[in-house]
This record gives sequence, structure tokens and C-alpha cells, in this order.
Amino acid sequence: MKKLLCPSILSADFSNLKNEIKDIESAGADVIHCDIMDGHFVPNITFGPDVVAKINEITELSLDVHLMIESPEKYIKNFCDAGADYISVHYENNVHLNRLINLIKSFNVKAGVAINPSTPVNLLSEIICDVDFVLIMSVNPGFGGQKYIQNSTNKVKQLKNLISQNKTDCLIEIDGGIGEDNIQMISESGVDMFVCGASIFKSKDKKEKTKKLKKLIG
Repeated sequence: MKKLLCPSILSADFSNLKNEIKDIESAGADVIHCDIMDGHFVPNITFGPDVVAKINEITELSLDVHLMIESPEKYIKNFCDAGADYISVHYENNVHLNRLINLIKSFNVKAGVAINPSTPVNLLSEIICDVDFVLIMSVNPGFGGQKYIQNSTNKVKQLKNLISQNKTDCLIEIDGGIGEDNIQMISESGVDMFVCGASIFKSKDKKEKTKKLKKLIG
């Protein structure tokens, strides 16, 4: 599978969202990443299924929905109906994780588990064979524009080993502080999906930045 660039609209200009999405789509972005926050699990509030549905009308790209919310099981169907192609939920606040992953898959949507910077990779050993992808948070979730936590690269390598040991084809996604200065190094560590927010949407030329990051991930 080719490596996927997944711009996060958390850093986009929502007053001009349609044009911003069209710009990165024409420049070669692969997936649109949607950060869903409820002000409880993380200290920020973003948007819900209705906005995801509108984004799905704007673009032909796949939608990657990252649920940083309490009780995500209540909203899985809503986000699937809105057009999500990938949905990730957090290890840290979901006791019945296997049930939740199976619920996502029941809608023919790719199911992933996300882990915060302080969560060890080895805690995923009992779920790794059930998920389509793992999202490693390389910043503490809640806000865009944060600095990449260097130990995240080691976590990618640990996750690669866990995937290999279990003989699964689970993908590795990473989110937080990723830009032109480190994306190539991160790619070489074994990441498949790269979430880039501020590094794209806060740049002067979003199209050129998207093209450059695509080239750097190989």
C-alpha cells in the first residue's frame, strides 16, 4: 500500500473550507482527517457528524474520523452515515474496545485504535489483530500546532514489531507536529498514514506544501 498524506482540517480556515479542501485535493492529498473533540476527553470542541457529511459532499477523498470524545459508541452510526471511511477511537477511555471496533467494522468502515503519548504500545497486544490501523498521537491531543514528541518515533518502531509478531497487516498512522523538517524521518520509521494540520493549512502556499510533503514521504 502506498503511503497516505492525510491533511487535518483542524487547522483549516472554516470560512473558506470548501476551497481549502479543493486546493489540497488537487495537490495530491490522499485522505481528509477530521478531528472530533467534545471538550470532555480533550480540552477543545470541534464539530460533529453534520459537518463531516458536508465535507463528504465537497470532496471525493476518503474521510478519516478521529473520535476524541466520551461514549463514542453513541455516535459511531452517525459518523458512518455521514461518510466516514476510517474511524479511530481511543484506548484510554474505552473499556469495551473490542466491541467498539467490531461495531465500526459492522458498517464496512475501517476501524482503528488511537493511543496518547503516555500510553505504551504493548497495551495493544490483545487488540492489534482486530484493528485496521493504529493511530499514534505524537502530541497530546486537543489542539493543533504542537511540537512533535520525539519518543513517538520509537513507539512507531515498537508498533511495527508488534504488527510483525502478530502477522497482521494493520497500518500505522501518526498525528501531531509533523512537517517538512521531520516527515521523511518519520516515514522511514515505518509509518503508513501521516496527519498534517498546521504544517499545511498555516503555510502560505497550501498546494505547494502538500506536494512537497507528499514527495518527502516517498
